[in-house]
Amino acid sequence: MKPKISEKKEATRLRLRGRSLNEIATQLGISKASASVWLRDIQLSKRARQAIQKKRQKARQRSADTHHTQTRARLEESASLAKVMVADVHIDQRLSCVICALMYWCEGEKTKNDKTLTFANSDPRLVATFLHLFRKSFDVDERKFRVCLHLHGYHKENKQIRFWSRVTGISTTQFLKTYHKSNTGKRTREGYAGCASIRYYDTRIARQIQALARATLQKYGPIVQW
Repeated sequence: MKPKISEKKEATRLRLRGRSLNEIATQLGISKASASVWLRDIQLSKRARQAIQKKRQKARQRSADTHHTQTRARLEESASLAKVMVADVHIDQRLSCVICALMYWCEGEKTKNDKTLTFANSDPRLVATFLHLFRKSFDVDERKFRVCLHLHGYHKENKQIRFWSRVTGISTTQFLKTYHKSNTGKRTREGYAGCASIRYYDTRIARQIQALARATLQKYGPIVQW
């Protein structure tokens, strides 16, 4: 069916006034594809082009805002569900040992003849969680802990030592000489507290935690042959 001349004229008039194809299609009750075909040869004035561009920008912003709102809602839903799940989980000593061992396998130093446990990370929450599980899982002698901080030139050493002492629950007297990383000073990481290397000197526990991690991996993640 051929389009009515009056509809094409009205579409042209609306387009010249800076209306978008979506707006024209909706107002006239036609498809956007039809509107595009009718109006493809229309030469728009600068003012009309600016009006259409402004509407496109607003449409993109609305789409971005909608996406942001939906994403935030999903994240909040996931966070709420996670809190409920964690609240209902009971971690006994055996499970605590397994989780602690796997965390160490991911972030700790692993050598067959190692007599020392070394867990290094820059995330205070991860370090605090590991130490919480470590203390819960094993008969820990607090005197065997040592901490070595890795800091950049923009860090205030004494401030960071006090901070990591609070995070780890380890006395500042048990902190080793700080390792200072080279840094140009041009770039600083906001909120970065440096990296803490936690060391615990106990051969028996060092071997036990690594053996536990290997046993867990062998049970749930068997090696697949090529």
